[in-house]
Amino acid sequence: MTRTTIIKKAIEAAEHPILLETPAQLEKASAAWAGRSLLGIDTEFVRERTYRADLGLVQVSDGETAWLLDPLAVQDLAPLAEMLENPAILKILHSGSEDLEVLLNTVGALPQPLVDSQVACAMLGQPLQMGYHSAVQWLFDMEIDKEQTRSNWCKRPLQEKQLHYAAMDVTLLPEMIALLRPQLEEKGRWSWLQEDVARMQRTAANTLDPREAFRRIGGAGRLDENELRILRALAAWREETAVQRNLARGFVINDAGLMSLVRARPQTPAQLRAVEGIHPRALQRYQDVLLSIFEQARADTSAIEMPQTLDNAQRRLLKDMRQLVAQRARELQVEPALLASRKELEKLIFARAAAEAIPERFLGWRKQAITDDLLRIPD
Repeated sequence: MTRTTIIKKAIEAAEHPILLETPAQLEKASAAWAGRSLLGIDTEFVRERTYRADLGLVQVSDGETAWLLDPLAVQDLAPLAEMLENPAILKILHSGSEDLEVLLNTVGALPQPLVDSQVACAMLGQPLQMGYHSAVQWLFDMEIDKEQTRSNWCKRPLQEKQLHYAAMDVTLLPEMIALLRPQLEEKGRWSWLQEDVARMQRTAANTLDPREAFRRIGGAGRLDENELRILRALAAWREETAVQRNLARGFVINDAGLMSLVRARPQTPAQLRAVEGIHPRALQRYQDVLLSIFEQARADTSAIEMPQTLDNAQRRLLKDMRQLVAQRARELQVEPALLASRKELEKLIFARAAAEAIPERFLGWRKQAITDDLLRIPD
């Protein structure tokens, strides 16, 4: 079958997707999936006010058929989980980190085995954050509709143009990998892709320790030890509250609000109400627990790891490392960030200074490609 014919079939499949709105329809699709060796997968979801994304649609395609599963209509998603975990079917996602999180939270399964076409494109010299539509343009020299990107995928009924958009986001994935895999194998990078996707899967399966949530808040590095303990307690409480109430963190109290609380250190309801930048309803709802957190934090003398900062010698080392990364990226014809970002290099420098194990990011294929040479740079 010629590539033109393959693409034509994929486009036709997107024009006539099969909706799965009953358990019987899902079972029939599941039987079809079991006979495939390669399936493209995508999800559509909504995450605005909630901690966990609300799954609105799951798209599956072998390149000739597009199945659109409505998880609001079909409650038992066990057949989908079975397909995701079927070791005989290679699954393809594009920029799949959020999809993995959503699938794990709603279906209870992660796709395995899996490849990510965005990462594959990056390993062939394309931008690290190349979107699906840009990848289609690059690989097939064709444009597809982006209009429905911000649709409300949990509102019913879904419109025909939404269904077509959703199907087009998945029907070309099998042919994308058919094009990308030989190029990656020729360069010896197919195993690179598998390593990076495996790391992506592990990341999706790891939950955030609430006691470490404070490290994600901008400005934490400028706080002293006592302030940092208060922020740790506040951020841990917010994380647990957000999970319990399924609210986005910012709809509990946003980062700026937490920092305002740390600076104000209120001890009375009146002092708490005077803190600026926090919605009055939040202060009212959480008044007692917030004052309790401050009372406990004032008595907290437990150890806390202060944010690390580079000294002058380490800043010079970072500069040398970044130059080497840029040079090696030019040789490999990839973006430098695929090898190592600035933040990752800082972690490597801190690990090296403390004689700790090399961060996982610098193992695997990167060890030979860049890590060994980075570690040879003198302090």
